[in-house]
Amino acid sequence: MTVTGKDHVYVGLDCGRREYMISSQMVQDYADAVQDHYPWYFGSSPFGGPVAPALIRHSEMFVDRRWYLPNIYGNLHAKQEWELFAPIRIGEHITAHSLVVDRYLKRGRDYVVNEVLLLGDDGRVCARSRSHQSFLRDDVTSGTVIGKEREKETGRRFEVGQGPVLETLASLMKEVGPEMCMRFSGPGKNYHTDREEAVKLGFPEVVVQGMMPICFLSELMTRRFGEGWYCGGKMTVNLVNILWMGETVSVCGVIKELTLEGSHQRAHLEIWCQKVDGTVITVGSASAVVA
Repeated sequence: MTVTGKDHVYVGLDCGRREYMISSQMVQDYADAVQDHYPWYFGSSPFGGPVAPALIRHSEMFVDRRWYLPNIYGNLHAKQEWELFAPIRIGEHITAHSLVVDRYLKRGRDYVVNEVLLLGDDGRVCARSRSHQSFLRDDVTSGTVIGKEREKETGRRFEVGQGPVLETLASLMKEVGPEMCMRFSGPGKNYHTDREEAVKLGFPEVVVQGMMPICFLSELMTRRFGEGWYCGGKMTVNLVNILWMGETVSVCGVIKELTLEGSHQRAHLEIWCQKVDGTVITVGSASAVVA
């Protein structure tokens, strides 16, 4: 039986397998796109040579979009989960497999969850991600869906870094300009790179792709935990406000708790990105192994 429209997206929908060779150029492109030039990407590392950034295939879920609902007007990346198990070496061939693992309704929007599993050339599981994409339930095709004023509303303000803190991580600052957006989400015109395309989908300005600040958070965790992030790192982040092109964000994290994990400890963190006026755009939790 052939199904069309919203009914064609269901839990278990297979979105295919793809194979890649993780080249030094791919790593360089990633590093330039998010301004993350961590030395392990280009030289020696504890893993016996250079390794790719932990989120090297950050947008793999968008390569095959058969899991998208028909009306993409006003669609948004709402939540992202990552689990990291092993590093990916430069020059390694990997396999990516994606499928729909959940679909639900929340606050007037239809959510679809796509899971991507990344496998190394020896069959080991390197990473698993789950992307929650939200779609308007009604067939809205015109007007501004979300304006810049929304983030000033009381319900869009979030308190972060509250309560007891064991350690405050050294924060990062990122200014997201047009070149950065094009490197990350280009080379074509879309609502992550071009204002006219953004307006066509109901936004007043270029919407920075949701995976970009999540990559910033991965850099924060990499710099603090190193091997403990690559081998056992976890992150669940809600994208609560939109980052618009041209804005600057600080990337922050605090360790809230340490728990035993075998002969090691696991650090549990609150992580977030916020604009210079204090507007939080992403907020969630992360953890990593501490030697």
